Amino acid sequence: MASNTKTHTAAHWGIYEVETGEAGTEIRGAMQDPDPSPIGLHMASQALKDVRVSRPSIRKSWLEGGPDSNPHLRGREPFVEVEWDVALDLLAGEFERIRDKFGNEAIFGGSYGWASAGRFHHAQSQVHRFLNLIGGYVRHVDSYSLGAGKVILPHVIAGLSILLNQHTSWDMMAKETKLFVTFGGIPVKNAQISQGGPGRHRVVAGMRAMAQAGTRFVNVSPVGDNMPVDSEWLAIRPNTDTAMMLAIAHVLHMEGRADFDFLRSHCVGYERFADYLTGATDGIPKTPAWASEICGIPAERIAMLAREMAAHRTMLNISWSLQRAVHGEQPFWMLIVLAAMVGQIGLPGGGFGVGYGAMNSVGNDNVRFKFGDFPQGQNPVKTFIPVARIADMLLNPGAPFTYNGKSYTYPDIRMVYWAGGNPFHHHQDLNRLLQAWKKPETIVVNEPYWTPTAKLADIVLPVTTSLERNDIAASGGEDFVVAMKKIEEPFAESRNDFDIFAELARRLKVDFCEGLDEEGWLRRLYMISRENAALKDIMMPDFDEFWQQGLLDLGPEAKPVVMLENFRRAPAEHPLETPSGRIEIFSETIAGFALSDCAGHPTWFEPTEWLGARKPQDDRLHLISDQPVRRLHSQLDASPHSQAGKVNGREPIYLNPTDAEKRGIAEGALVEVFNERGRLISAAVLSDAIMQGVARLSTGAWFDPDREQLIERHGNPNAVTADIPSSSLGQGCTAQTCMVGIRRWQGKANDTVKAFVLPEISTWP
Repeated sequence: MASNTKTHTAAHWGIYEVETGEAGTEIRGAMQDPDPSPIGLHMASQALKDVRVSRPSIRKSWLEGGPDSNPHLRGREPFVEVEWDVALDLLAGEFERIRDKFGNEAIFGGSYGWASAGRFHHAQSQVHRFLNLIGGYVRHVDSYSLGAGKVILPHVIAGLSILLNQHTSWDMMAKETKLFVTFGGIPVKNAQISQGGPGRHRVVAGMRAMAQAGTRFVNVSPVGDNMPVDSEWLAIRPNTDTAMMLAIAHVLHMEGRADFDFLRSHCVGYERFADYLTGATDGIPKTPAWASEICGIPAERIAMLAREMAAHRTMLNISWSLQRAVHGEQPFWMLIVLAAMVGQIGLPGGGFGVGYGAMNSVGNDNVRFKFGDFPQGQNPVKTFIPVARIADMLLNPGAPFTYNGKSYTYPDIRMVYWAGGNPFHHHQDLNRLLQAWKKPETIVVNEPYWTPTAKLADIVLPVTTSLERNDIAASGGEDFVVAMKKIEEPFAESRNDFDIFAELARRLKVDFCEGLDEEGWLRRLYMISRENAALKDIMMPDFDEFWQQGLLDLGPEAKPVVMLENFRRAPAEHPLETPSGRIEIFSETIAGFALSDCAGHPTWFEPTEWLGARKPQDDRLHLISDQPVRRLHSQLDASPHSQAGKVNGREPIYLNPTDAEKRGIAEGALVEVFNERGRLISAAVLSDAIMQGVARLSTGAWFDPDREQLIERHGNPNAVTADIPSSSLGQGCTAQTCMVGIRRWQGKANDTVKAFVLPEISTWP
């Protein structure tokens, strides 16, 4: 009898021990992880194999009639399986046609998505390297997670990546922090994940250590179940955090509790902001009474919270979800201003965080160095779009748009190549995206599974999963470097992205591989990493020893972190990368852009989606579409773990019992969620942790549109969210600004979810 083989693998939700033998593949959490995520335990499940893409598949009309044949039939007609050489020859020919007729600026290579945790088999790097080698492509910038935040923060204090790499560590906060106030909670479900794979999930343990040391937590959020420790819940109306923070700032200013010395020495523009705060510029003092009418929190509690912040060592935190809204730049900017007024930025346990709980790595005291990654090369095409503006681009070629103070024009895209992502998860107003998706002449997807995006493509190339190839996992914010050894043989005719692009590159006469195979590239990337580590006095073994060892723990090299401590100690010697080198409470740069929806300082704007929402006759609820508990985005939605969280086969929507009773909705009942953008079917879960006037429906259910009834069947909230930008500055997504009606579903009780049904497939003669 053959002995079992034991090894490790990594995914964005953790490091896992894997044992393979005659009984199959068993996956369990790594021994060193105190809080392993269950998401990855089902990576090898049969349910996932049941939705795999087996062979290269081409949409019937495209195969028979060529590019631009009946694009309205995408997702409506059969695929035809073909041999690999046939698919690659056709695809290479299509690249030549597009480049010759329209130029490389007609190719969009977005490929937004997390895909693999490996450094080499990283789908986005693979496809971008290939497209760069053949002349370039239209790219995207920023992310759906942080579109508005990534644009505003460099103007105010520092780039997001700089801040995330130096957040004050949990151990330091356990020693020093007395009050932790978080806008949007600490969603531990999000902290299951980290790019490169978390080896030790630390958020829960970190917060519990703080609580045991006496830290008091205040959760300002529309939901009360997003904290892993006891906390005071201040139930705030969604999208109103900026108004509440302004009122806190008003108390600090008027009662002389702000740190005016810090504001003078480390900040610029406070005086101009104070004029707005007090109402000198617009006649509206931003008092607690003013804010209470907007946000729903009593004025007395707002004022008292301001005094508590000033009296204790206070850490302020903000969830990433707050900037995924109309005017999403404002709460991020205002949190920085509020932290500056409290005056504890750069002190142990004080200051601010932009995303504790967003990923496991935020707040870790890990050693950080640049790990080698697969080089993408230079893109000769300079045209780009903000990532959340893909539908605008496809629907409006040649139309102007603004981004970060400059004007641009949308390109005319004829070909889309996607690898390692699912835009029919990330994007908002998916019915609008369906219309935009008809515009390109050819859509190509590299994908292991028959996801919604794959079903809506013209050419689908089956690729391996991380269990079916060798790779290296590592992340600057995590402890471990992992030898991700191949565990299973590739499913059916799946190939690595690397091998697919190598074959396409050979046909198009460019050098993709540089003479290296998979092992050669792994050795090169590891060597680069080892050299970079040595610059930080970290000694890593040679590749062969590492590969045999399987797991390299860098945790012992970690040291406690205090964010911006050098800047606080000596701002002239350690300036920020802002124009002034200091915190910009008022930004002359942004003011100079003269934007109507983003002024030179943090400002309260009422979202247009709210029109009528506070009138008694309006029965709409504010829909929050947060990240799911049982998966990362839409990844592995077909797995047993994700399916166990469904209610009546659908992603559940959480309602306050009072709101449910008013609508005659019982626990587990099917409901219709609707607005002018679309309709969807979900199943109700009643919870007192959801404030009245709010509903919560997590993202990630595979998009399942019924085009006859014009309704989404699986509970995907992006069937009703708005595809509008955060502002003309950041152009970020605005999923969290969404008003909906909810009523009992009056259709067939057994309306079938078809998200995991394979498309009709035939074989090419």
